[in-house]
Amino acid sequence: MFVLLAVAGVVLPIPGAVRTGAVDRGSIGPAGGGDRKLIALSFDDVPRGPGAFYTKEQRTIRLIAALSEADVRQVAFFLNPGRISAGDGAEERIAAYTAAGHVLADHTFSHRDLSAVTAPAFLADIDRSQAWLRGRKGYRPWFRFPGLNQGGRDTAKRRVVLDGLAARHLMVAGVTVDGSDWYLDRLAQDAQKAGKSMNLDGLRDLYVETMVQSADFSDALMRRSIGRSPAHVLLLHETDLTTRYLGALIDGLRKDGWRIVPADTAFADPIYHSEPDIPFDNGTVSEAIAWERGITGPRWYERNDMKVASALFEQRVLGQVAPTRAPAAASAPTPKPDAQTAAARRLDWLRRVAARHRQCAARRGRAHRLCQELAASADRIHLSGTRS
Repeated sequence: MFVLLAVAGVVLPIPGAVRTGAVDRGSIGPAGGGDRKLIALSFDDVPRGPGAFYTKEQRTIRLIAALSEADVRQVAFFLNPGRISAGDGAEERIAAYTAAGHVLADHTFSHRDLSAVTAPAFLADIDRSQAWLRGRKGYRPWFRFPGLNQGGRDTAKRRVVLDGLAARHLMVAGVTVDGSDWYLDRLAQDAQKAGKSMNLDGLRDLYVETMVQSADFSDALMRRSIGRSPAHVLLLHETDLTTRYLGALIDGLRKDGWRIVPADTAFADPIYHSEPDIPFDNGTVSEAIAWERGITGPRWYERNDMKVASALFEQRVLGQVAPTRAPAAASAPTPKPDAQTAAARRLDWLRRVAARHRQCAARRGRAHRLCQELAASADRIHLSGTRS
């Protein structure tokens, strides 16, 4: 249970807050500004390994560049510290995110699903991730369940874990919008690795359309459930596809009437500090609230059905008349004889890029040109860390 304390624009949970079921339902209902369409961006499963399109370093640099160029000043990265190994550059990439003004939160140490482990084991895994996260620049006391699964129908286990999170002063940082970006990325990765021709314009349009539609679907559902549009949180992942089309996605959201807000702003909305009383919890906040309030009709966006998403991908990305090949950024580079030296060069380059992005943030008049240059430079960085 949490009560909120706002300090310097940061929402902090402190013990003693009310749980959702015990709260006056009106507290998350109609309020001023209900017609606004506000949304924050969040990225799960950080850090990820190299994909079929980008190296790990390219992905980080391109994400920072896209956010800076679009003037999105704060997103949340939800970390799995168990994916970090000494010397792999992950800490430096995460530090680059915070240097650019973004924040870090907890997604468990090893990304194990709550349904697959006991409550004590799950909480122990969180303690391991907290040991890595607490005290770091940009840290927020927010926790997100892997797969958004709060234990499914096991309400007793859910209660033990939620009470454990409260005791650790961690807020459940749910999402209201989910378009399964990870699944479109998987389809694109598989196609790229298999050497299939892809219509990249079609892939971009499908990706952006799916994410924007998912936001509109959830917003309509929330308006029916609580009588207003809350500050939404969009679930994304640190994937190649999201990296590639993040700028187009932000542009698409804005053209659709959405305003991108900081994660701090979104998580101050009362809906994220409620706890819907439902018999099965494995999904978005918007689904849970709609279920608790007896809203009829679909509570989840149709393209989260893998069959629907796969059919659209086959039709619009693989079934094109004039195929376009993806760039060869993922081709294996010529190995360097001194791997340690190459890694040092790579990390030094990443630090310098992060410093230049701070210039983008400080000099808004030059931000567009500078960040365009950085986005282009990301494509020229090899796995070795050198520039062509």
